[in-house]
Amino acid sequence: MAMTQIKRLMLAASVLVLAGCASTKGPENPADPWEGMNRGTFAFNEAVDDAVLTPIAELYAFITPRPVRTCIRNMYLNLGEIWSAINSALQQRHFDAINTTGRFMLNTTMGLGGCIDVASMNGQPRIENDFGITLGVWGVPQGPYLVLPLLGASSVRDGVGTVVDFGGDQLDTIGLIPNVRLRNSLWGLEVVVRREALLTVTDTIDRTALDPYSFIRDAYLQRRAAMVSDDPDAQALPDYQDYADVEADEKALGITKEKDR
Repeated sequence: MAMTQIKRLMLAASVLVLAGCASTKGPENPADPWEGMNRGTFAFNEAVDDAVLTPIAELYAFITPRPVRTCIRNMYLNLGEIWSAINSALQQRHFDAINTTGRFMLNTTMGLGGCIDVASMNGQPRIENDFGITLGVWGVPQGPYLVLPLLGASSVRDGVGTVVDFGGDQLDTIGLIPNVRLRNSLWGLEVVVRREALLTVTDTIDRTALDPYSFIRDAYLQRRAAMVSDDPDAQALPDYQDYADVEADEKALGITKEKDR
């Protein structure tokens, strides 16, 4: 039964990707030469998101009090500080590495395991970092824009970085838990938490953007370029990489203040 569902899902993805390729005459953005394929993957992600992820995230938001949701989300973000600090060090942004390490230690101790973001309350904002940014700082070209199945907006460079990120940010944290059921449950909860954090963002995009695909692509590329160049305005730009997944973070995982639902 499960295998049949997987086959149907893959077939649907293939049809949508091919439809996207056929419906686009040519790329309008030089950074997006694979626009036809990307739009097909984007449509597939939207379908999965509308059918599965959004309803689950909305149910989670409905039954879970906001302070509890904030606590859980902060704890996941706190785990990510370790990997962010490592990447800051790899980029020789040592001040950021020290600050991020300090944030992790303060929130883990005084913030009850990261439940309370004490560091931000004391004027020490979160510095997001990942291996895709590290590659960019090292001079690796971004490459074409790429929409990943289920994960959303990316690029060739960031796609490679995502593979490394999974090892450093997931396998070396939650992935170290020996209990398989507990480990998988925590990963599943993380997906829901990250998607719930982006509900307001995606609702706004759906209501206001004439072409959500182009809006997300342009916002993503702009923000990633700013993060690689260490532009301080980068933290003010929304990031939609995780909006169909997962990476939340304080982009809109940079959205630390959530509306009461």
